[in-house]
Amino acid sequence: MTVAASPAARRPRLRPLRLGRVAGMLGLVALLLALALAHLGVGARPVAPWTVVEALLAFDPDSFDHNVVVSLRLLRCLAGLAAGAALGLCGALVQSVTRNPLGEPHVLGLNAGAALAVVSALTFAPALERILPGLSGPAARPFLAALGAGAVFGLVVATARAGRGGLTPLKVTLCGVAFSAFAAALTSAQLILDDQTLAAVRLWLAGDLSGQSYAALQMALPPLLFGLTLALLLSGRLNALALGEDVARGLGVDLARTRFAALAAAALLCGAAVSLAGPIGFVGLVVPHAVRGMAGRDMRLVLPLSAVAGAALVLAADLAARTLFAPRELATGAMTALVGVPVFLLLAARSRR
Repeated sequence: MTVAASPAARRPRLRPLRLGRVAGMLGLVALLLALALAHLGVGARPVAPWTVVEALLAFDPDSFDHNVVVSLRLLRCLAGLAAGAALGLCGALVQSVTRNPLGEPHVLGLNAGAALAVVSALTFAPALERILPGLSGPAARPFLAALGAGAVFGLVVATARAGRGGLTPLKVTLCGVAFSAFAAALTSAQLILDDQTLAAVRLWLAGDLSGQSYAALQMALPPLLFGLTLALLLSGRLNALALGEDVARGLGVDLARTRFAALAAAALLCGAAVSLAGPIGFVGLVVPHAVRGMAGRDMRLVLPLSAVAGAALVLAADLAARTLFAPRELATGAMTALVGVPVFLLLAARSRR
């Protein structure tokens, strides 16, 4: 059934925001700023918040504290902000397109596909360099990760869509878990056979923000910004898609193009995040649910707020990973899993199908 709509109906408007929601959004931004200051100030040498601000705004090369903040901690903080924003936004996109409350890059195979593509490029680097020089180098890592994430997620959606019942949340989740396990098995097999690659990516595969470089951050920014822009441009169509396929068609939304564009944006965002921090899981699951509880279901609010909340969650997890067992450090991905696994089980228990 096709639903006709007037031109006015094709221009959905934002509802007036309630004071409580505005306060919640401002509080979320303030929380992110506070976590960033704490991330830069807390460590083996504590630095006061006002000294952190001074180091960022008026850097003094002769100040030891300023050098600790800018030279040692700022890069890791920026990488956490970028990776967290990308994962939060990717999760909101995936849950919207698949209409699956359990949708998450880690569960639906995007992270595993990105990791498989990067590890394969390292394992077969000599052969790849003969075909296309630079393909296995660090500069190509974000795009390889995005390609792997998109390929595996495309297989998940295509497989879930086939057969009786079409695309249901349960089928998407089961296919995602299966393809994610398959991609992880292929990655493990390559690492077992190649000790050199295993040594190079062992910490990265655990989801870790240490060992960053400005070059890696610079390479991850283009796919991240392109994916962010594409996602925000799709927000109105995703609102229509949430009303059901028939209603969306009636509002003039091209379903195939919208889903393909959303898949491309999710793959770019996941590729940027994985290339920076490895396959960190469950951020994309927890964040969109928390944001929808605060801001409602309008994707024009959910998408940007998911980026802010995702960045805050990854910074908090990395801060905990650095400080809870100091001087030893845990992988950031281990801390996000401690939060994400109980939430995933709770959502799965509440799911009716």
